[in-house]
Amino acid sequence: MALSQVQKERYARHIILEEIGEAGQQKLFSSSVLIIGAGGLGSPCALYMAAAGIGTLGIADADKVELSNLQRQILHFTADKGRNKVTSAREKLSALNPDMQIDTYAYFVDNENIDGLVKKYDIVIDATDNYSSKFVINDACVRNEKPFIHAGISGLKGQLMTYVPHKGPCLRCIFGVQPPDRPKGVYEGVVGAAAGVIGCLEAMEAIKYILGRGELLTGCMLTFDALTMQFRKIRLPSDKDCPVCGAHSEGDVHND
Repeated sequence: MALSQVQKERYARHIILEEIGEAGQQKLFSSSVLIIGAGGLGSPCALYMAAAGIGTLGIADADKVELSNLQRQILHFTADKGRNKVTSAREKLSALNPDMQIDTYAYFVDNENIDGLVKKYDIVIDATDNYSSKFVINDACVRNEKPFIHAGISGLKGQLMTYVPHKGPCLRCIFGVQPPDRPKGVYEGVVGAAAGVIGCLEAMEAIKYILGRGELLTGCMLTFDALTMQFRKIRLPSDKDCPVCGAHSEGDVHND
């Protein structure tokens, strides 16, 4: 379908790029992206997904907006306190780009609901803040052969990697045993701008994957230290004995 004049104006800075052009913009229109987590990582990522013209954007999060979120979760404003994060997110994203379809899921992902969710989308973005959710996402995406982008943030540091089926390690290859989550009610400090850097990089990886352009972070982890402004790319091999993506895996590891 040809771009309308309004669309050509909105995405003019994409269209003039050799790496995107009208054909690339149409790829973005026809794509679907699921972001799990509408917080510090999911907020900037979702905003840039909407701005880029993703056709269908899914947002999954069961939390409500709290005042302490606003230091970093830029999708939500002071007046949103007490509202469902997915409702707040949909409102802001629709205002930014009314042409896109936004699907919201006001629940936490788990082993019971994750497979049906990830099957609906072309690529999944992990913007969660706990290992339990991250490994649920990892295992489901491997099982369903869906690419996903992992990211984490702590204090002034962050990390990022992209999993593409059969093209690199999954989280279980890297971590082996799932690290423990923090006890309930125990929080970790984080600088909002550092979360913004990593969330924006997740959006960039998703755009590159959809367009089929550039070099993705498959087979490596990108780390970021805001204090030194240093990025480091660490090469990571796949584990042939991985219980999820290894040669003899059935891809069905579950965490209770």
